Amino acid sequence: MASSKAYLAFVLEQLSELDEISYKTMMGEYIIYYRCKVVGGIYDDRFLVKPVKSAVAMMPNADRELPYEGAKEMLLVENVENREFLRELLEAMYDELPLPKKRK
Repeated sequence: MASSKAYLAFVLEQLSELDEISYKTMMGEYIIYYRCKVVGGIYDDRFLVKPVKSAVAMMPNADRELPYEGAKEMLLVENVENREFLRELLEAMYDELPLPKKRK
């Protein structure tokens, strides 16, 4: 099941306090970037983030879910309505996220 554009718009609005939020569409789902680094994505109308240490520390009881079959587990963000929490979460995660790979 693909994610809805309405859910994407909702998540982007919730993240609007952060500079440099962007997304790419990929097979009906959406990859979310913060300052050019992948933080997670929207899969089946669920906001999932990479399980870096800071994200796990901020959401110790978060469900680990697969964005799609064959993928690595990610953390389900259940507190999507809380803009302040989302801002703190992405800011905390940023330094732990890998730099984007350079294209050849």
